Amino acid sequence: MNSHKIDYTIHGDDMQVVSIELDPQETVIAEAGTMNWMDRDIKFEAKLGDGSQPDEGIFGKLLNVGKRVLTGESIFLTHFTNVGQGKKEVSFAAPYPGSIIPIDLSTVNGEILCQKDAFLCAAKGTEVSIAFTKKLGTGFFGGEGFILQKLRGDGLAFLHAGGTVVEKQLNNESLLIDTGCIVAFTPGLDYSIERAGNLKSMFFGGEGLFLATVRGTGKVLLQSLPFSRLADRIIKHAPRAGGSSKGEGSVLGGLGRMIDGDN
Repeated sequence: MNSHKIDYTIHGDDMQVVSIELDPQETVIAEAGTMNWMDRDIKFEAKLGDGSQPDEGIFGKLLNVGKRVLTGESIFLTHFTNVGQGKKEVSFAAPYPGSIIPIDLSTVNGEILCQKDAFLCAAKGTEVSIAFTKKLGTGFFGGEGFILQKLRGDGLAFLHAGGTVVEKQLNNESLLIDTGCIVAFTPGLDYSIERAGNLKSMFFGGEGLFLATVRGTGKVLLQSLPFSRLADRIIKHAPRAGGSSKGEGSVLGGLGRMIDGDN
């Protein structure tokens, strides 16, 4: 593989944006709907494939469409190409707060596995496909389901994670992780699940029924605020049908709404 050689700058702290600088005829591929702004000489086109195998034919493209359907993502990837003279810029961001993680795939043996909504964008030449978890229990209870995204190539790829990102390097070790907090890991690691302690801990400990276990030697990226956890909190404290709401400090909350003129 020979991915396009792109340059980048990451802006911000908590709600990051990555700006990709493209030389003439360089291309970056991205998930649909993640572009924020771009120079006028950037041409974009929605395509069925990632462009890493230009001679794959119609059946290969249809197979890629099937894989995209399984991940729950759009069946299209958007290709952004600099068709002008000189360097041009295009920028991307995810739809919720978090960090953008640049990964040079050539430094991780050309491959990394990530949760299915973590991929943001990558240099053209990067293969975006899927991988299945090997164990049935992991598929049902592992938070990521049966399907993970697999990125292969020798260039730059960018992932998005919620909150703060922590990188762990395991050397023939194991790590217990909340199932939603895994962003990505190298293929040499074994990924499975186990019960979260005894029955009392499982039901009343607040950490869920199962924890993910990562074993072996390799790199794992963790996020402090999975989107599912953020969404659960928003739904829990959102106003209910009929105008009633329930949340922390309900008495003070009601008083505050009266002062604000909401009641």
